[in-house]
Amino acid sequence: MTMRTRPLGTTGPQVSALGLGCMGMSALYGEADRAESIATIHAALEAGVTLLDTGDFYGMGHNELLIGEALRAAPAARREQALVSVKFGALRGPDGSWLGYDGRPAAVKNFAAYSLQRLGVDHIDVYRIARLDPDVPIEETVGAIAELVEKGYVRHIGLSEVGAATIRRAAATASIADLQIEYSLISRGIEDAVLPATRELGIGITAYGVLSRGLISGHFTPDRQLGAGDFRAMSPRFQGDNLQHNLGLVEALRKIAEQKGVSVAQIAIAWVLSRGEDIVPLVGARRRDRLTEALGALDVTLDAADLAAIEQAVPAGAAAGDRYPAAQMAHLES
Repeated sequence: MTMRTRPLGTTGPQVSALGLGCMGMSALYGEADRAESIATIHAALEAGVTLLDTGDFYGMGHNELLIGEALRAAPAARREQALVSVKFGALRGPDGSWLGYDGRPAAVKNFAAYSLQRLGVDHIDVYRIARLDPDVPIEETVGAIAELVEKGYVRHIGLSEVGAATIRRAAATASIADLQIEYSLISRGIEDAVLPATRELGIGITAYGVLSRGLISGHFTPDRQLGAGDFRAMSPRFQGDNLQHNLGLVEALRKIAEQKGVSVAQIAIAWVLSRGEDIVPLVGARRRDRLTEALGALDVTLDAADLAAIEQAVPAGAAAGDRYPAAQMAHLES
């Protein structure tokens, strides 16, 4: 495995070709082992992964504390190579409920102050609101992050899950490094308007959900029991007939993977990597073995015949069910 780098847009830093999404180490996918989570972050840094992604609301601060602990325990050289991307703005209740989003300038600076403390760093490399606050113009939110950039608390401004019109408004306000958004073989909505807009403006993409929360990893089975705190227990794509249909797509993909001598997860990640040098997939590995498998995607080369076979097996729009429950879909821009 050779770790390559990719630009995070035209104004952002060079980052590793794969990033590590740390959310599952703290929230939404059942219990995680703290020691194994930290070992996985260390293994990622050792392998040359530079981009670590988190959110201040992942486990109500737990994830940032976890990353901070991992960075403090890492060798100095590995710690210095790490670039931390933080999402903010999601409001949570003590019971874990979701209460909306806050993009007011004062809130932006408040969220940043707490993230810097929990992470144990003097700056955040990429800072972005997790979802658009419908009551606050994006110009005000981005403007507040720009002030943090000027003062050295943030290095680069990002966006998350917004549409082309919002991207253009944000880019007219300040320099935007990248957009974080879901993108995978079965979540290809960005291809119509969002991806053309980011490429026109020189904004990179950090793609989360590249394995669709494990659905197209090749490891998910129809009889798997999901706990009440597992997001997938409520996700439309993991329910009933939708799940059976989607796992059928995985089996079609498995045939192609087996012919190439790679795993389903590796071919799914390699497909995202093939979509352009401006796209950095985030892999949500919580364990070192899953991280090793994901990193193996860097050695998978997909030629024109491979891509055609993948497209035939899993064409755009083939998935059954929305990627979020209806209440959460309402917060997403198209």
